[in-house]
Amino acid sequence: MKTMGGYAMVPETRASKRLLRIKATVICPLLLVGLAPVPARAQLSTNDHLAEPGWWPRREPASLKEFVGNAACAKCHSRITASQEATSMARTLMRAVDAEVLRSRSDLAFRNGKYVYQIKAKATATQLTVTDGESTINTNLVWAFGTGKLGQSYLFLQNGRYRESRVTYFRSLQNLNFTPTRALLSPHDLAEAASRPVDTSELLRCFSCHSLGADVGGQLDTSKATMGVVCEACHGPGQKHVQAMEANQLEQGIGNETGQPLIFNPGRLSPGDSVDFCGSCHGTWWDVKLAHATGIANVRTQPYRLMQSKCWGDGDARLTCIACHNPHETLSKETASYDAKCLACHVTSPMDKATRDHPGPACPVGTKECVNCHMPKIEIPEMHSAFADHLIRVVRKDAPIPE
Repeated sequence: MKTMGGYAMVPETRASKRLLRIKATVICPLLLVGLAPVPARAQLSTNDHLAEPGWWPRREPASLKEFVGNAACAKCHSRITASQEATSMARTLMRAVDAEVLRSRSDLAFRNGKYVYQIKAKATATQLTVTDGESTINTNLVWAFGTGKLGQSYLFLQNGRYRESRVTYFRSLQNLNFTPTRALLSPHDLAEAASRPVDTSELLRCFSCHSLGADVGGQLDTSKATMGVVCEACHGPGQKHVQAMEANQLEQGIGNETGQPLIFNPGRLSPGDSVDFCGSCHGTWWDVKLAHATGIANVRTQPYRLMQSKCWGDGDARLTCIACHNPHETLSKETASYDAKCLACHVTSPMDKATRDHPGPACPVGTKECVNCHMPKIEIPEMHSAFADHLIRVVRKDAPIPE
């Protein structure tokens, strides 16, 4: 086989094009990350995945005509649909007037120097008030992002443009505080103290992760947005699939005119692509590197941290996001429920030798509640909450948190 520049010359197939794009992605960003060594386990950035054909989270559909909604999915998948609709992902976007955490509290307030923030829910609107003692800004919040289990942030309209409230509700505080990464201890004026402008590209990213339908052809149209993540946000447009099912035409091996499946199944992705799939909203390895996100904030980007783990290697289906977390079900907070996942790779006794199926050595401490030691919860100050660190490792006492 002939070579050029050290790379094998192969026919230009979709796979080879993807390989070339991966090589370009791996080579170019090296300049951006200080020539840091890139692990072989690194996949693609979300923008690279979106440049490929086929469905991917945050895709900009040309229209919404081929999307059918959860009710159509429930005709055949009633149990899964009902379970998914009870998850936090399914309720991660709502109109501010419907936000329970705001309606259930009448004393939400925060002070930063002379600036005082208050949010009060009324019958038909939820109002943000910010004052410096001399002047006051009153505005009605429009959108609430997040269920409030950890926190909830807000958008409002001013002169037809969206702005983000400078304060967020945090459950651990049962009150307001600075929106993460938006703290301003010495704002120039009342307007800057109250909020910041949000451009269209950022709005599209926010809505594309928290909903489906607001981003059509790169244009923001919140009138079409679903209230949270729905089935087709991950599985792609379902019209052809539903039509085939209704016509009793869907059989194993039957696809559309291009020979591809009628509905996208993320469960069939390779381990690396599977983690990148979730990373579209939670942060892929390259998303984090290209954003130059460093420090303790990395703990929030679980896909990135997972791929940094030694046991990830070149990718293992037993260690993907969905291997431990079923996206159709409520997240389990019981640490013992994850023990079986750890023991799918690790032998259970120091006397046992590692095998091909169980390459992980036995833990000398125990075989229960593994994540308490190897995925410790780390407090992120700006979030006012602790997050499980998905960089799986042996944690040394007083060792710094690795990036």
